[in-house]
Parts: sequence; structure tokens; C-alpha cells
Amino acid sequence: MSFFAKKVYRVVLGIPMGEVRTYKWVAKKTGRPKASRAVANILKKNPLPLIIPCHRVIRKDGSAGGYLWGKKFKKRLLELEKTLSEQIF
Repeated sequence: MSFFAKKVYRVVLGIPMGEVRTYKWVAKKTGRPKASRAVANILKKNPLPLIIPCHRVIRKDGSAGGYLWGKKFKKRLLELEKTLSEQIF
């Protein structure tokens, strides 16, 4: 795994439950603001999708973007997290 991929996963691990960030935001946090596409490609290969919450990363237009188990599942997972975080916090 590349150093950049590790940085991407660390940044994504910091996204709070029930919240989303864009691929561009993740790229900026890694220090490579123009690497949005590289971030998406790394997250597409996420070996631990429920541990490293790549479902919390969306496109800049607000659409879901891709997900290992499909866009519908990604949207449902985000809705579930948002509901849970509202009840917990």
C-alpha cells in the first residue's frame, strides 16, 4: 500500500459518523489538493469498507459516487448513520 493511500485512509477514518466529505476535501487534507480522482481510485480499493468509512466520501456535486456494494447501499448506509448520530449525539 502506498504512502498516499495510507494518508487517504487516515483522513477518511477521521470523518465523523453521520457526516460526509467530498473527494476533493480528502485530497486537500492529504496535502494533494488536485488528487481527487486518485482519492476515488484508492477508496474504490478499500480493503475494509465498514472499518474505513469510504461511504462517507461523496462527489462535489453532492451525489453519492461509487461504492463497493453499489450506490443504493451507500445512500442507505449514510441515511442510517445520520439517523443514529442524531439519536446518539
